[in-house]
Formats: sequence, structure tokens, C-alpha cells
Amino acid sequence: MATLHQDHAIVPGLSVAENVVLGRRTPQVAGFVRWTALRHEIEEIFDQLGYHIDVQRDAATLGPIERTMTLLARALSLDCRLLVLDEPTASLTEHERSRLFAAIRRATRFRVGVLYVSHRLDEVFEIADSYTVMRNGEVVAVGSIADTTATGVISAMTGRSLDAVFPPRRPAGDAPLLTVRELSGRRIRDVSLDVRAGEIVGVAGLAGSGRSELLRILGGAQRRAAGTISLDGTAVNGRHPWRAQRRGVVYIPEERRTVGLIPDTATRNLNATTIGRHTAFGPFASPAAEREHARGLWNRFRVRGSSMEQPVFDLSGGNQQKIVLAKFLALDPKVVLLDEPTAGVDVGTKAEIYRVITDLAANGAAVLVVGSELLELIGLCHRIVVLHQGRAVGEFSYPDFDERRVLAACFGERPSRDD
Repeated sequence: MATLHQDHAIVPGLSVAENVVLGRRTPQVAGFVRWTALRHEIEEIFDQLGYHIDVQRDAATLGPIERTMTLLARALSLDCRLLVLDEPTASLTEHERSRLFAAIRRATRFRVGVLYVSHRLDEVFEIADSYTVMRNGEVVAVGSIADTTATGVISAMTGRSLDAVFPPRRPAGDAPLLTVRELSGRRIRDVSLDVRAGEIVGVAGLAGSGRSELLRILGGAQRRAAGTISLDGTAVNGRHPWRAQRRGVVYIPEERRTVGLIPDTATRNLNATTIGRHTAFGPFASPAAEREHARGLWNRFRVRGSSMEQPVFDLSGGNQQKIVLAKFLALDPKVVLLDEPTAGVDVGTKAEIYRVITDLAANGAAVLVVGSELLELIGLCHRIVVLHQGRAVGEFSYPDFDERRVLAACFGERPSRDD
């Protein structure tokens, strides 16, 4: 059995070939590695996967799909009979995902069984023959993919119907709270949009369309090249996230492990944005105040773990994401910028995050959400703005959402309503 974990165990500084054979004996003569034989051996494994890569390349230079394929090659080099894949597409684009699935199918031709763990149901229905649903540590459903539907699987995962996963939309205000005009950066060009108080606006588009850059600029994490940003009618100038936070704008990034969290306890992370509120006797922190504040957020966001003092990276991905949301939302923001807020979390946790987002809007916040799953944006948002190659090419409003038209706009097409 070989396992490809969600967090890529790649060693930078070693070549692709060296990463593939990491942890096992290499071909040798008199104690010296036979580098030519090793290179040919690894190239044959990649040939079996139908994927070409320079096996002498430094692994530090690899992109997400190349790292994933290297780990897949490592697993197959062990001559495994069972391959366990844990969220292998978390950092891949749609095109890269297709290449990975093609490699997985080639692996099954060599009589390798595959156990595929994923929170993305479209992937499960595309790649799997059978399914098993677990909830609260117990198996609650099994069967053939051909005999079920996404609605049935979601109901089994959450213990509730699909309609109950997305909270009902509440009416938004009339006046724009966030106004963006002709905003440009390294990738986006002349993007204009408004977000009203109490409104949830989704940003859709293919990878590389400029979705995340738009949020980074609005959140002060990246400098704009041109354009204006206004908050409640007042022009916003300068950059840096702390300046944006002082104005009531918080940016919650996609990469929670590398950007959203610090390698410390859950308590330290929950208090990270509000340290100044937990002091006693001048600049000194009050441990009691810190624990009380962290406990309130822990309970409010329903974080599940053995203790608030455990390392935050020991928590599940869903609970890590709750802590990221909790510490930023503790600032009581007026504008919330969310980049892939449900990436890599289970369906039950997604439903909880949808509730948090809906409650934010109900309390008067303007919410801008970048998402890769169209059904998620359609179920959650009041409006969806589509970016293509850095430009806003379409806008769709509830209840007139049409998945095909939104997807077509993501690819730069403009179908008529009769398509």
C-alpha cells in the first residue's frame, strides 16, 4: 500500500528521480549509485503514467501538478497493489486534474486498486466506481456510483437534504458599501463592481483569470496599478492588510496553512488579530483574557479538537479553516473578502461556513467570495461576476442563475439565453 498525502512530501534540493526513490534502495555498484540506470527506471514509471518530466530537474522548481505526479510515481515505484490518494487535486487546475485522472486510470490497468479521498463530489463521480460515505467516524452509506446521485451522497454526508446545505438568501441593502472602478493589477484589467451592505457577490473564472488578485488588491495585500476603491463613499488609498483592516476590510486568503495560520496553538491563532484587546497592566498580555476570547471564538465557530492548546496543524482542514475565519471575523469587518473559503473541507463543514457567510451578510457586511465550484456560488450568492483573462465579462443575478451560461462566460463565451 502506498499513500499520496494532501500535503506534498517533496524534498527541495533533490532531483525528481531522487524524490521518487526516497526511502528505498537505489541501483548501485560497489556502493555507488548507478545514476543512468536510476534515471531510466524512473523515466519508465512516468511513461507508465503517460506523463513526461525531466527526472534530473530540481524538485524545488516543480509546479503543483508536477509535484503530484512525482509523488504518484513514488507510490508506483514501490510496486503497490493499493494506492491511497488524499485530496490529490486540492492545488490543481481543471486541466491538471484531467491529466492526473488520466494517470490514475493508467495505473488501474496495472491492477492497482485506488482508494480516492475527496470533498469534491464531481471528482468522485468522474473517477470512482463505488463510494463509501463516512460521518462522525462511522460508515453511513456504501454503493455503486452508477446507482446514486450527488444529492443522495450529500444527504448521507450531512444528514440533511441538499436544500438545507445553503441557508436562505436575505435581501441586501440598496446603497453600495464597496465600490470598485477600472481596477487594474498585474493580471486584472479595468474591473468595476459594486457590493452592497448585506450582499454576497461571487467571483467566478478559470484559474489565472485574476480572481485571487482582485481580492488581494482590495485587501491591501497587493499594489494596484490603476483604478479607484471606495468604502462607504470614501476613497481608499495606500496598501497593506493592516490598513485595510483598520478601515473594516478583511482579506481571508486561500492558502490557510502557509498564509492564514501560524505554527502554534489554536489559542494563539484565534488571538492573533486581536492581541491588543487582551492586555493588562499596560503592554502585557493577560492569559486569562486571551483564553476567554479564544474560548468564545472556539465555541461560536464550533471548532472541534481535543484542546485549544493543541497545535493548530494537528486539527483537520475544516477546523483549521474555521480558526482562520474566526480570527479575522473577530475584527467585526464591514467588508469580507473570501478566497476559496471551503477548499479542502468536508460537506458538513462547508454547510457551517455557508451559515457563517450568510450571517455576515445578514448583519450588514458586504461579502465578496472567490470560488471554483459554480454550484457553491449559485447556491450562496446574490450575484456572480465572471472574470476571463483579467477582465469582467459577465454578471448574473439571483434567481436567474444559469450554470451553463456562467460556465460559458468563464471560458470567454457569450451564449444567448436560448443556448
